[in-house]
Amino acid sequence: MAEEAELPQHHRATRNEKMVIAASSLGTVFEWYDFYLYGLLATTITAQFFAGVNETTGFIFALGAFAAGFAVRPFGALVFGRIGDLVGRKNTFLVTMGIMGFSTFAVGLLPNYAAIGVAAPALLVGLRVLQGLALGGQYGGAATFVAEHAPNNKRGLYTSWIQTTATLGLFASLLVVIGTRSAMGEEAFASWGWRVPFLASAILLVISLWIRLQLNESPVYQKMKETGATSKAPLTEAFLRWGNLRMVLIVLFGAVVGQAVVWYTGQFYALFFLEKTLKVDGATTNILIAIALALGTPFFVFFGWLSDKIGRKPIILTGCALAALSYFTLFGMLTEAANPRLAHALRNAPVQVFADRAECSFQFDPVGKNKFDATSCDIAKAFLAKQGVGYKSVDAATGGAATIHIGDVLLPAPNPRQGTSNAKAIADYQTAVKEALLAAGYPAKADPAEINKPMVIGILFVLVLLVTMVYGPIAALLVEYFPSRIRYTSMSLPYHLGNGWFGGFLPATAFAMVAATGDIYYGLWYPVVAAAVTFVIGLLLLPETRKRRIED
Repeated sequence: MAEEAELPQHHRATRNEKMVIAASSLGTVFEWYDFYLYGLLATTITAQFFAGVNETTGFIFALGAFAAGFAVRPFGALVFGRIGDLVGRKNTFLVTMGIMGFSTFAVGLLPNYAAIGVAAPALLVGLRVLQGLALGGQYGGAATFVAEHAPNNKRGLYTSWIQTTATLGLFASLLVVIGTRSAMGEEAFASWGWRVPFLASAILLVISLWIRLQLNESPVYQKMKETGATSKAPLTEAFLRWGNLRMVLIVLFGAVVGQAVVWYTGQFYALFFLEKTLKVDGATTNILIAIALALGTPFFVFFGWLSDKIGRKPIILTGCALAALSYFTLFGMLTEAANPRLAHALRNAPVQVFADRAECSFQFDPVGKNKFDATSCDIAKAFLAKQGVGYKSVDAATGGAATIHIGDVLLPAPNPRQGTSNAKAIADYQTAVKEALLAAGYPAKADPAEINKPMVIGILFVLVLLVTMVYGPIAALLVEYFPSRIRYTSMSLPYHLGNGWFGGFLPATAFAMVAATGDIYYGLWYPVVAAAVTFVIGLLLLPETRKRRIED
């Protein structure tokens, strides 16, 4: 009889755990959907909100506004992490979700640059900041909430469902963008249809809030509150006491930084690289990424489950090592598969710019007003950057005009210092360079018929698989690593420093590196070095956590 009485309680516990996972995960999917819409529409947003600057700078500005949401995530982690440790996990969920939903919906209502000038990008950045603050308080709460409901031997498996949410949110936003684009056509979508996915988030907000309201508070937090064990000053305990601060630094540089750069390279930089560098049209890029994500997402759960068996540390560090060793090869293969004409031209008719280094500016203008026409070097490099053409810089004689070499074709640039430069001369030169590029086999766009789509999907799948290795077990590691009384605060800051700064700044920084050097693969040094550093630090200093009690 006792066993029969216990059975329904066991079933209720199981159902409760499933409800916690489903509700936390589904609500978090919607928050990521909101956050990543911007990234998917970076090219469109460039045209809508950054039309007052040159194209290359505008795209980097758009990525910079994308990164602004990441820049403030650590501050959101501090604010909402503290609230989560002081007043509970559940209520913090509801506040962050409301802020996120409002900010996303408002982006769909913003007037563009043509309507209100520089106020448009300023308002856009402001909304991205609100999104980042909300997301900074969201992830730590979701991961902590699920982990504190999970059995000790299944914590990696249970929290891995939270790890799928970022990818599922990206996948959901991809489906909405693809569906909207297909329904109204590219012209209407570029004009006004891009607003629809943002406005549709209002529906998701209502659903998400309803789901989160069904949850009860975490049992670990309830017990701490009942016994008076909650922290009265979580920020002080977490970051102003060397013992815990040392733990924060070790997990940041020994796990999270590598996880972050692998995540954003595999899912966002790959998307931008396909569309901006390889010139694959936006709709095709979105579909290819969506397929790779659909194939790769189950592996978040697989590696979370595996981390319960063999540990969190070996899986995360193996993913970092494989990424550091393979990125240059994988992105080279991606060029061959997605734009074979471009790959052929890069091999057989490499572009070189011979110029006096002293006359060459860094090809990024933070003010947005530099036309890069003051020297012959700038005239040459700025046009190549705008065309997305990779080139190699070669030092030339001091004071001479810069010359673009396209295979055997030499094209001296107009030289303002010798009086051979004016608007017409520059325009004529750009036309000549464009014709020479086309003649050498550099395509204006990737030919859809020539894209090896199975190969592209395969390469993207490998990139996503590396993401699942580093990201699947990370929530369990972070929850287990820190004490329960300051867990929300302690784990949120390193997670959002790593993902918000090292990861979120990756696309803008990598493309600025490419613009500065002319090498389309140069930006990959960012994730390669960061992943390698994480592997070394993690190997030496990061402890294994899978057998730790999280009630302590």
